Amino acid sequence: MNFIDRRISVNRAIAMLAKNGIEVDDGEAAVILDFLYLISKNRNKPEDAKNAGTLKRNRTLEKCHKTTINKGF
Repeated sequence: MNFIDRRISVNRAIAMLAKNGIEVDDGEAAVILDFLYLISKNRNKPEDAKNAGTLKRNRTLEKCHKTTINKGF
């Protein structure tokens, strides 16, 4: 697959995976990058953006809700 706007090099991907204890060679890293670029290309961004809040926002709301319930308000 050919992606025009590649921002992560194979060497950088190998370094990032190695930080997390995953050892791959150039070919494997290229396949992983192709897969991730394919997923991001096929993601339906506008629809997801309307319905989903940010993780930080959801965690904050959930934490506030639990705190309020525990205090009896």
